[in-house]
Amino acid sequence: MSLVLTFITSLMLGMRHATDPDHIVAVTTIVSRERSVVKAASIGAVWGIGHSVTLLTVGGAIIAFKVALNAKLGLSLEMSVAIMLIVLGLLNIFDMGATSRRISASRPFFVGIVHGLAGSAGAALLIVPLIDDSRWAALYLLTFGLGTIVGMGLVTLTIALPSLLARAHLPSLQRGLRLASGAVSLVFGIYLAHKIGFRDGLFTGNPKWTPE
Repeated sequence: MSLVLTFITSLMLGMRHATDPDHIVAVTTIVSRERSVVKAASIGAVWGIGHSVTLLTVGGAIIAFKVALNAKLGLSLEMSVAIMLIVLGLLNIFDMGATSRRISASRPFFVGIVHGLAGSAGAALLIVPLIDDSRWAALYLLTFGLGTIVGMGLVTLTIALPSLLARAHLPSLQRGLRLASGAVSLVFGIYLAHKIGFRDGLFTGNPKWTPE
């Protein structure tokens, strides 16, 4: 019974994980270019798949090789998310890559992979070593990943639907939304980079990191 509750908790944690602020900012920045609710929801799901691929890879290393994430490595992985948010913001502000379908299709998957590297997934990775059987540990990660995919699909749909409805009546709104989401992503990315680099100590030689 306790094992069943563990996996239910894993599924719920995965869905909650999808609502982390950096995830929402990144996906909003990408979705602001879309004109279809179905396409917008699929972007969230693709993001979740990319995230789960990294989570399973890192989790697999923890299970197989007892890999530990120290403070410097954890903060460095989180810094990659900050840099990615800055890049996404600049791409939207300067309207770069808007005409490339290949870039548009692969971007949410790549963003999900980068997010999967960050310490915000650490809560799941910290629980994995507590499960003695490696097969159950792998199943736990799969359940967490499934929750993330479903959660991000729902979150993306919730974000996209109001803007798509408004855009149907105000076509000129699309550029404004794209610029606004780009600005938010840029500012939030700069904030995260400063927080991780200086307050959390990545650049000061005294790194302090707690997986969340």
